[in-house]
Amino acid sequence: MADQPLLAGIDIGTTNIKAVIFEPTGSVVAGASVSTPIHYPQPGWAYYDPTELWQAAVTVLRQATDQIADTGRIVSVAVASAGEAAVPLDAQGRPTYDAIAWFDQRTQPQTEWLAHAIGQDRLFEISGLSLQPIFGLCKLLWIKENQPEAFARTVRWLNLADYIAYKLCGVPATDYSLASRTLVLDLQKLQWHEPLIREVGLRPDLFAPLCPSGAVLGHITPAAAQETGLPTTVQVAAGGHDHVCGALAVGVTQPGLMLNSMGTAEAIFLPLEKPLLDPTMGQQGYTQGAHVVGGQYYVLIGLYTSGACVDWLREIMGETTDFTGLIAEAEQVPPGSLGVCFLPHLRFANPPHDDPKGRGAFIGLSTDAKRGVLFRALLEGLAYEARYSLETLLAYPGMAPLQQTYISGGSTRNRLLVQLRATILNQPLIMVDVAEATSLGAAILGGLGAGIYADTTSVGNTIRHNRITIDPVPDNVPVYNAYFEQVYKHIYASLRDLHHRVYQLQQS
Repeated sequence: MADQPLLAGIDIGTTNIKAVIFEPTGSVVAGASVSTPIHYPQPGWAYYDPTELWQAAVTVLRQATDQIADTGRIVSVAVASAGEAAVPLDAQGRPTYDAIAWFDQRTQPQTEWLAHAIGQDRLFEISGLSLQPIFGLCKLLWIKENQPEAFARTVRWLNLADYIAYKLCGVPATDYSLASRTLVLDLQKLQWHEPLIREVGLRPDLFAPLCPSGAVLGHITPAAAQETGLPTTVQVAAGGHDHVCGALAVGVTQPGLMLNSMGTAEAIFLPLEKPLLDPTMGQQGYTQGAHVVGGQYYVLIGLYTSGACVDWLREIMGETTDFTGLIAEAEQVPPGSLGVCFLPHLRFANPPHDDPKGRGAFIGLSTDAKRGVLFRALLEGLAYEARYSLETLLAYPGMAPLQQTYISGGSTRNRLLVQLRATILNQPLIMVDVAEATSLGAAILGGLGAGIYADTTSVGNTIRHNRITIDPVPDNVPVYNAYFEQVYKHIYASLRDLHHRVYQLQQS
């Protein structure tokens, strides 16, 4: 309807920055996307220039709003982003340093110091997080130690979504889902853990005021309205962590449901009624946090290179490689990829292995392993890895039995990847046809803040999705079970010492 309100959602993603404008039913009215500007100054390092991020957000918002005849219908905007990258700001709101990318590996020394000074189990008890280099505290400590002049000027630490919202409305704040990725949120109390913050030599006021996801922060500033094309009446609401916003968009808000969000990185997301405190979970790399749905929590399996593995292999094969043809070649390869297996640890090892020094590998190579074999083996390895991480997690007391599994994200367009995932997991997958789930989740939070939805129950009754079920291929299940049990589960342990030796040699 031409007079109904519209909701804007922004997704500050690893690969792309998107702005999408939705009707309250979830239908897309307008949208735009640009590549995320990212810099790689040396191996293991990656960062965002905050000014470039803001200009990219302005660009996509302007391109999206230009497609709307009556922009006055847009009532709200909210932002989602990765949860482990942030912008340090001075007292005038200017960046004091670059935003270190979530997957940047320079913070390993700070991670090791925290393990010694605070302890991995204590950090898990407080935050629900496994101690890993990606989290915000590690990055803030790196800046303190390596960029003391920039740190001395820093008065505020804003996650990427918080920073864009701040640029839109001038209010610094962070929701509980993004705060969950810093290492210093008391997950049970949903408060900053001030004793821990002081213990590591930081000031509690560096961290932004906390608020629920969807809380109204304020109206857009006149300057931001002029730059973006949004009307001055737009309310800016607190957004959230990208994977959690995606879960809201597809309705994964209750225990027993699972969302496998498949993109550059991959998240396996399972809602919880309350945090689980078994320290072994943290030791194995599983992380917990606050859901964007009030009163709910989640446990997350982060698979740090998923679509990134596919992009890596395609780049090696040559930029002119036809992706559709490559998939067709891989479909002709028998299950098991002629004995070739792939360990997808191209950035870090994934849960249940909490090992930032882990590395990826192909094993079982022979002269028969042409590019179709390698590509299929890579896709199978991603599915094996998801199964291994999930089965280990579901064995913990307090985990609800899995009832339904939903998949979303850009990688679901790879038909072979999706089919292999269903077969290797040996369970039906429900592919939710959601246009830009992360942006939609952010837009829903904005709609909640603006009163377009009464609550998350009414969201579920309003949003409309098409669903497609992908079933396993029964004849292939025994083959994959054999490879999984007899080969895949043993690859990491067999190569661990060699990979650690490689890491040490690289540091020398």
